[in-house]
Amino acid sequence: GPELDAMSDEEIRKCVMTHNVFARASPQNKIRIVKALQAEGQVSSMTGDGVNDAPALKAANMGVAMGKEGTDVAREASEMIIADDNFATIVYAVKQGRVVWDNLRKVLLVNTPINNSQGLSVLFGLLVKLPQTPISAIQILYSNFICAVTLGFVCAIEPAEDGIMELPPRRVGKRLIGRFLFLRIVLGTILLTGCVVGSAVIVEYGGRYDDWAVEEREKMMRGVAFNVLDFGAISVMLSARFAYNSSIHPRVFQGNPAAVFSIVIVAVLQVFLSYVPGLNSFVFSMRGMDGFGWGLTFASMVIVFIAMESE
Repeated sequence: GPELDAMSDEEIRKCVMTHNVFARASPQNKIRIVKALQAEGQVSSMTGDGVNDAPALKAANMGVAMGKEGTDVAREASEMIIADDNFATIVYAVKQGRVVWDNLRKVLLVNTPINNSQGLSVLFGLLVKLPQTPISAIQILYSNFICAVTLGFVCAIEPAEDGIMELPPRRVGKRLIGRFLFLRIVLGTILLTGCVVGSAVIVEYGGRYDDWAVEEREKMMRGVAFNVLDFGAISVMLSARFAYNSSIHPRVFQGNPAAVFSIVIVAVLQVFLSYVPGLNSFVFSMRGMDGFGWGLTFASMVIVFIAMESE
């Protein structure tokens, strides 16, 4: 305490970056330590339970008060209250906070490219002069609903990744969608849109279905594009599950049972919609695919996944 009192503000700023323990610190010392850390660009947290701790609790980026033994003044000055007065709870809270932040970014990485590609596929389908849009309005609505409910939900409940507590704190003011995440969203959008429109072009102009009636060929085109979109969305979800580790690993199907369940649900529904008579042709304006159509679908799925992971 007395040694800190004798230091200037500049000396304390240097001291807090080289020392970890300060004994017998007065309330004034605590405030100076907090402000010195903040001046050095650090995120500071202060724990306390007494009235004298309140100014430092208020000044810190994260004031943490004791719930059982803490005074009312300390609790009012804090952003967080530890209900059980256990310091290990702080570590757990930090971990859960990082998980929530990561999962928000993962949900954006899944849903944004899928939603973007739904509209852009229609636009670029018209630009390449396809006779019909690659996917119909009802297909867009269905994909938007089923992908948000299943694939997006998977990333919302992802458990903590290995090594998440070894990462340094986020810098103050970091945006939810930073440059790296934005570029990944752009890449996912380009890949999904390219695969959907590309598969439609192959079906329409590739020559394999030239002897088919125009209406039947267009239904096949929409069937292939529809499945490429939703199975490609599965690839985006699998890649988005891990922010710090590679998804090209058996763990991509482990750790979160909802991931496997969602893939099964989406795949079963796609097959059901593709082959149920009346539902496929009358409601979704498509027809059941042949082996070539499924080949395009799974090839697109692999392309999206590998490209997202290679990046």
